[in-house]
Amino acid sequence: MKPADLLRALAATAFALCLVVVVLGAWVRLSAAGLGCPDWPGCYGHFTPSGAVANADAVSQRFGGAEVEVAKAWKEMIHRYAAATLGFLVVIIAALAIQYRAQRLVSLPFALGLLVLVVVQGIFGALTVTWQLKPLIVTGHLVLGMTTLALLWWLMLTLWRRGRVWQSHAEAPTDPLRQARRLAIAALVALTLQIALGGWTSSNYAATACPDFPQCQGAWWPDTDFRDAFIPWRGLGINYEGGVLDHPARVAVHLTHRLGAIAATVMLLWAALIVLRQRRLNMAHGAATAVLAMLGLQLLIGIFMVMRGFPLWLATAHNAGAALLLLAVVALNRALQPMRS
Repeated sequence: MKPADLLRALAATAFALCLVVVVLGAWVRLSAAGLGCPDWPGCYGHFTPSGAVANADAVSQRFGGAEVEVAKAWKEMIHRYAAATLGFLVVIIAALAIQYRAQRLVSLPFALGLLVLVVVQGIFGALTVTWQLKPLIVTGHLVLGMTTLALLWWLMLTLWRRGRVWQSHAEAPTDPLRQARRLAIAALVALTLQIALGGWTSSNYAATACPDFPQCQGAWWPDTDFRDAFIPWRGLGINYEGGVLDHPARVAVHLTHRLGAIAATVMLLWAALIVLRQRRLNMAHGAATAVLAMLGLQLLIGIFMVMRGFPLWLATAHNAGAALLLLAVVALNRALQPMRS
């Protein structure tokens, strides 16, 4: 297999696995299995939950009488196994970028940056457990995971189109193209902030603070405590499983996430519709249409999730929907950028 073909295959595999890891991470977090294994990288000092169960007496003695919850432990460890495999694939991609740097199969700074990002993501994964689900770390872990997914998707789109040059990009950028690029970047920033807000809402167990829609607690502006809602650091030694915020603070977090959804929706609609209105930007029409479709799907999932009482499968689908919407926005930005042979 040629190096370029191998790199394309690795990028596609890493991207698909990263999407699985992101959804698995949401499922683990939402099913309260984030501390299914309270240590890292093993599980109660063993490579598998089965090994921990087989040595129950030693586990109980080492972890202060703890008893292994097998179902939660397996959820956490499956997520770790998948994440470790993803890290291994990224290492191979970076190694190929170094080995074939003269052929410029992929940008070397991009590949090395991706590798550093995955290493940092692993550190955040460890801190998520050892710092007992601290919201700042959990939110950062989510954002870094989404960033890794977006970069692998960008790499895939770039490699697939290697050697092709968009005719409209061969010319000097026109005013509509400049405007579209600025709006696409702004939409990506708005969506990233909204994803971070979603992570903060989830990590503070504030999703159920507003059990009704479109109102919250039966009011358009319920009792809130914004002062306590967004304190980033509360010190170590606190177990955040189940959340530590009072109810008004959780309502403030949830309400902010809803307001952020409105702002992000406006920005995404604006960017996608501007692109669709310009015939000369036909190379990005497919991506703009995907943005609209994924945005509609995500909004429906979010509303339906609240109305159905936040079932696990819908909450997980909401995280997956955010990932798909992010991919659509990244594809829009990629389509508006020049492709070089």
